[in-house]
Amino acid sequence: MLTYVIPLCMAIIGLAAVLNVMRLVQGPDMPDRVLALDTLYINALALIVMFGIWLASDLFFEAALLIAVMGFVSTVAVGKHLLHGEIID
Repeated sequence: MLTYVIPLCMAIIGLAAVLNVMRLVQGPDMPDRVLALDTLYINALALIVMFGIWLASDLFFEAALLIAVMGFVSTVAVGKHLLHGEIID
């Protein structure tokens, strides 16, 4: 059952990632582009986790954890830069 469901879900999340890239390129404002980038890394994270489930490998989960931490820190840094103009006070 999972041999059919996981590739289907990976294709759907891949389509969502393509739509996020489109929003990233043509977003009207900078906050829209930041939100698209944040959603893009979450979709990439979901793809990596599903690929790890599909291959039954623990390495992908560790990579997903590192990407999640780096994505959160970068989103906070970009948000602070947009609000205050500098990252480190």
